[in-house]
Amino acid sequence: MSFALRGSGGRETPEPPIGVLRTAQAGQDPAGRETVFAMTGGRVELEGRSVLRGIDLSVSAGEVVAVLGANGSGKSTLVRALLGLIPLTGGGTELYGRQPARFREWWRIGYVPQRLSVGGGVPSTIREVVASGRIARQRRLRPTSAADRDAVARALATVGLADRAGDSVHELSGGQQQRVLIARALAGEPDTFVMDEPTAGVDAESQRLLAGTLTTLVAAGSTVLLVAHELGPLESLVRRAVVLRDGVVVHDGAPPPAVGAHALPGHDHVHPHAAAAGEGPLPCEVYPSTGGQA
Repeated sequence: MSFALRGSGGRETPEPPIGVLRTAQAGQDPAGRETVFAMTGGRVELEGRSVLRGIDLSVSAGEVVAVLGANGSGKSTLVRALLGLIPLTGGGTELYGRQPARFREWWRIGYVPQRLSVGGGVPSTIREVVASGRIARQRRLRPTSAADRDAVARALATVGLADRAGDSVHELSGGQQQRVLIARALAGEPDTFVMDEPTAGVDAESQRLLAGTLTTLVAAGSTVLLVAHELGPLESLVRRAVVLRDGVVVHDGAPPPAVGAHALPGHDHVHPHAAAAGEGPLPCEVYPSTGGQA
C-alpha cells in the first residue's frame, strides 16, 4: 500500500523511494553523538510474508542496544536489514548517514553472525578465519602487515583461543566457533559491533568471557547492537532494549526484567532461523528456510 504525506500547505507529497529516509535521523542525535544506524518506516517481506512492519529506529555512537523478542519476532531480520544484508520492501535505512549500498567504510562495522559456516571446501584454521576480519582494512594486493598480525593475535587472546590458533575450525564446539566469530570481528578493530545472538548455544564460561570483552569495548567507546532472547550475563551492560513482537517494535527503552529459563547464564537456546541475505562485504551465512524467522 502506498501512502502520501501532507505538507504544511495541505498538499500531498509522494512517499520517497524505498531506501531513502523520510526524516533527518542521520547525522547526529540531540546529544551531538554520531548516528550509526537510522531506519524509518522499515518494512521487510520474505517469501510473501511480512516480517518487519513500520520500524523506526536510531542507534547513536557509544550506545549498547539489545534487540529482544521471541523466536519469529523479526530480530535477526532487523539487524540484517540495518546492515543492508536483506533488502527493504519499504521505508529507508542508513549506516553512518549513508544508504548501505553507498556505504564504503565497512571497517567501521564488526558483524558477528549466528553461526560459523564450516561445511565443505578447504578446512580453515582458527587463525585464518580470524585474520579474515582484517580484509576491510587492507588495500588490494597489500601483504599482511605487522599491524594485521598483532590485531589477530590480540583478538585470539581476548577470546581465549591463542593456544589453538593453528587448529581447524571443524574441530571446535559450537561455543568455541562463536568465540572465533567474535575474534574475527575484534580483529577488524571496528567502531561498532553487531552481534546476532552471541550467547546462543554458548556455555556459561564463554558467556562470561563475552561479557568481559564487551565491557572493555564499551568503556573504550564502542557501539554495540546485539540480538538476544534474554540478556543473561550481558544485562549489566545494556541500557536500552528494543523489543519486537510480530515484526513491530512494542518497546524501546530500559531493558525489561529478565524472566524464565532464558535469563539464566549458560542456558542453551539453539533454534533454526530462516535467512535471506544479500551479497555484501560483511560475512553472512545463508540457511535453508524452516518457516521461522528471528
